[in-house]
Amino acid sequence: MTDDGRPEALLAALEAVAARAAVASRLEPPGGEAVLQSVVDAAVVVFAAEAASIAVHEPDSDRLVIAVAAGPQGRAAVGLAFAASTGIAGYVFSTGQPLAVTDVGADPRFDRATAETTGYVPRAILAVPVLDASGSIGVLEVLDGGSEGSNQLRDLDLASVFARQATVAIRAGRVERDTAGLLRSALSTLGAPPSPREQAGATPVPDVDLDAAVSALARQLDDEGGARLWTLADAVARARRASSDQVGLVIEILEALARRSDRPAPRSFRR
Repeated sequence: MTDDGRPEALLAALEAVAARAAVASRLEPPGGEAVLQSVVDAAVVVFAAEAASIAVHEPDSDRLVIAVAAGPQGRAAVGLAFAASTGIAGYVFSTGQPLAVTDVGADPRFDRATAETTGYVPRAILAVPVLDASGSIGVLEVLDGGSEGSNQLRDLDLASVFARQATVAIRAGRVERDTAGLLRSALSTLGAPPSPREQAGATPVPDVDLDAAVSALARQLDDEGGARLWTLADAVARARRASSDQVGLVIEILEALARRSDRPAPRSFRR
């Protein structure tokens, strides 16, 4: 290890990130998939559809993976992965344009082979991109809706509303994964060989230990925080349902407590 304070500074930063991630996980319990599931469940009801699904783009493999599905014909599709340029879903993802196809058999973009692997080949597909500021991050599809023959523009607009809800859930899930990735990256940096400007002798951290190190940090922070911290976190989570004025009051109180915590507590407050 070097004696320039770099490892200690990185560890302090890691602990700060892990602390924020731990609190965030309490304030926003891992529920991204549950939200996505509720989106497709609602889409099936609203469109009287045989199935609805959300495929999420995985950048590393450049594939679309069906994360959730609903409807009598939807469940078997969960987990199905295919190239991001494949089929109607791939077209919508790649172009960012919604699409309503009333006869998929007559559309050359339809990938029948992939559909057959689920045991269900639809007749009609309504597909809209799931978008964020960076572009397409997935696709929402509604299969064989009972509203066939209705106003397609209206149906696409309605499906886009569902897609916007999916965006929020997908981004939340990615923040959770990115936080873990950030911790692993920082830990790797801790053990990386020093640059020519750094002193020699740094001890590499084996990759196999990274996951254990991240978990240990989280457990340590959880143990040190104790039940009282999580009681506070849960109370703040419930406060999200309050009015804007009430939330503003909660923020002012928490900020005052945070400022007070930076100073030694009065003797009467110490245990």
